Amino acid sequence: MKKHILPAIKLTGLCIVLLAVIYPALIFAMAQLSPNHGKGKTVESGNKTYYSNIGQSFTEDQYFSSRPSAVDYNSSGSGGSNKAPSNKEYLDQVQARIDTLMMKNPGLVKSQIPADLVTASGSGLDPNFSVQAANIQAKRIAKIRNIDESKVNALIDENIEKPFLGMFGPEKINILKLNIALDQLVKK
Repeated sequence: MKKHILPAIKLTGLCIVLLAVIYPALIFAMAQLSPNHGKGKTVESGNKTYYSNIGQSFTEDQYFSSRPSAVDYNSSGSGGSNKAPSNKEYLDQVQARIDTLMMKNPGLVKSQIPADLVTASGSGLDPNFSVQAANIQAKRIAKIRNIDESKVNALIDENIEKPFLGMFGPEKINILKLNIALDQLVKK
């Protein structure tokens, strides 16, 4: 038994030093070399700082609506609803979102609504939505803000993020950046 205890204690000590001291120190050092020193991608607007890679809640009609969140945009615990697509409660929730979207955007046809405007992402913190999700809201935004719809559409086009290397993933728009640009457009 003594023959096995000493190697086990040595291995435990080595793992503690390696995994609890050296590895975290290495990751911290690498983060300091990255842009923004490991503090995330931030965007400043007014006197506030936001994280552009974490979904934000936009519920006011004058802004582009956010993608729904299963965790109420709480970044300390991301996750989906884990409800099956056939779950009655889930289906009622999605239908309520569809009804709200159609009420806020008169003339919108149910078949035009992209899934990302009525369903939460797997993490519940997705900061992006599809170009189609922005386009169907442009008319409402222009009317409420009393600006020409072509300016809103141009702003949408300016904020489209292309797929990685031009082929991995769909085009998308960061909702926070789009809404900040919208506020700046109105100030001009």
